[in-house]
Amino acid sequence: MNDLRPITRPHLPYREQEAKTPDEGAPIILLHGFGGDRQTWLNIQTALAPSKRSLAFDLPGHGEALDWPRIGNAGVAAKAVSQSLEALELTKFHLVGHSMGGAVASLVALRNPDAVKSLTLLSPGGFGPEINHRLLRRYATATDAREMEILLEQFFGWEFRLPKFLAKTAAESRSRPGAAATLEAIAEEIIDGSVQKTLPRNELADLPMPIKVIWGTQDRVLPTRQAHKLPGVVATHIFERVGHMPHLEIPKEVTRLILQNTKTA
Repeated sequence: MNDLRPITRPHLPYREQEAKTPDEGAPIILLHGFGGDRQTWLNIQTALAPSKRSLAFDLPGHGEALDWPRIGNAGVAAKAVSQSLEALELTKFHLVGHSMGGAVASLVALRNPDAVKSLTLLSPGGFGPEINHRLLRRYATATDAREMEILLEQFFGWEFRLPKFLAKTAAESRSRPGAAATLEAIAEEIIDGSVQKTLPRNELADLPMPIKVIWGTQDRVLPTRQAHKLPGVVATHIFERVGHMPHLEIPKEVTRLILQNTKTA
């Protein structure tokens, strides 16, 4: 059963995918990256569906949450996610986050560790100061489909064939009143001049849940080396010839690792 929820308060809009077999365990919560929306998780939700229930949220300022009352950095989004989970009466859950969504997931786990059963982070934001700030700023304000295609190519590995519809869909989403300005404002909160604000990685490592970090060696947004010196208890999975979008480039492998992490929790 696919459930497309409209914007309602007090929770963020989300897409829910029920499990095909009875699933009494904690659901998997999916948080997208900067400039994306809940639809980027569609293939992962489909792959998880045989055994796991999942909910993919639109973060503030994105998708159907474009007009969310408060937009901003990962901290602002983490508060909105936490309030939404509380409103939906979800007291135990697995968290999966990509890029900015990875930073959001990390902050939710730091603030409420007893609720989080596992934490899976894909090319997460906040794990080091380096960030391709020029690319993100250009991406935030792009509205032309051709320009969007050129920018999006840099988010993927060099051998990945970018689907034509992706740039067209992204450009169309920016044509909505206020969309580009909203993303530009969020970008300026994420980026501090030419670097990004960082998370307390040692505090993350001390959390009780299993943590996996997934990264691609061809990431041109956040360098893979940010995964190289993580505390030893954090499981790191580095994929050759993969860029910043592992959930779209290698969905089978990402799904496998997410399920592994939920089973150890």
